Amino acid sequence: MPEHTVFFHVDLDAFFASVEQRDNPEYRGKPLIIGMPGKRAVVSTCSYEARKYGVHSAMPSLQAQKLCPNGIFIPGNMELYAKVSRQVMAILREYSPAMRQCSIDEASLDMTGTQRLFGPPRELAMKIKQRVKDEIGITMSIGIATSPFIAKMASDYNKPDGLCAVSPGKEQVFIDAIGLGKIWGIGKSGKKTLEEHRITTTQQARSYSLDQLKLMLGDSFGEYLYEACRGIDPGTMVQKAKSHSISSEITFVEDITDEESLHQVLLSMSHELMGRSIDEGIIGRTVGLKLRWGDFRTITVQDSPDDPILNATTIYAIAKKLLASKWKPGQGIRLIGLGLYNTYEGDKPLQDNLFFEDEHKKRKMDKAVHELGAKGLKLKKASELETKDSL
Repeated sequence: MPEHTVFFHVDLDAFFASVEQRDNPEYRGKPLIIGMPGKRAVVSTCSYEARKYGVHSAMPSLQAQKLCPNGIFIPGNMELYAKVSRQVMAILREYSPAMRQCSIDEASLDMTGTQRLFGPPRELAMKIKQRVKDEIGITMSIGIATSPFIAKMASDYNKPDGLCAVSPGKEQVFIDAIGLGKIWGIGKSGKKTLEEHRITTTQQARSYSLDQLKLMLGDSFGEYLYEACRGIDPGTMVQKAKSHSISSEITFVEDITDEESLHQVLLSMSHELMGRSIDEGIIGRTVGLKLRWGDFRTITVQDSPDDPILNATTIYAIAKKLLASKWKPGQGIRLIGLGLYNTYEGDKPLQDNLFFEDEHKKRKMDKAVHELGAKGLKLKKASELETKDSL
């Protein structure tokens, strides 16, 4: 019999907040919110104690304050989080050369064919979880399945510090167990749309043909639901083969419709990508933006400037331009992704000129900030203090 494919999806539990609680005992057991309070600020992430109040990522900070009056707001330290992420990813790479880092706190591992080397998947997952807890001091949740899509949802099933394995052939049973609202990517907006069509369970969704779902929901959402409710991977977790690239994406709990929140997410992602490119010693030539609307239509757009992309400021500027070219204010965004592509190894431009010298100085500043942050120190850059009034 042919061997089943095996995928692990690793998700670091409330990652930024967990690192802060690890390093600062006074935050443990408290509703910790990463992000600054204020009219234009948004929540980056929060601890599980804060989530009990309904606080979640990308939520306006003012709303989070109302839901969780005792919440502790801190600005966070992306450089420190990048350092811890790098430590975790290094451990994961020891077990699978086919590891894809999905974001700063998530990774997908193709573990097919590794059982003889490492033992049964569940035992290996428990070993990895314990090792990260012992060596890094944080917890993770792991989902195991025959596809990245099911493994992703399985990683959310028993959070925090969870482990869920979906046996081959049981994908549809698992989908029925978690319910329609927990299918990755559907979210509150998608669930509301389905309820308008009186579809509230995965069994009801399966009662419709592909053509019927497309007619009701549109081609993209209809096809996605048809496959997802049957436990079939719609391909959303599969990344097309490229030359080495760095990317990150986030799926929002609720569709984001305002520019300020989207810009803050892109700014955070820009610094994450630059930190990872510095860690890996690569320079990119192309910035790519991925957007998924509330109806599941997904678009990608790229820009390759004439000059190499040497710093977070440049990534952010290009990302905002790409967003403006495809998005209209008020249009709901379900998922946003940002990537650095067409890369080469090195820390300098392939050719030097006066422009490159100026941009390289900015990269050196990014590197200095990144290294200070990794040591637990914090240097606030002007680009991180951007507000609408300064644009």
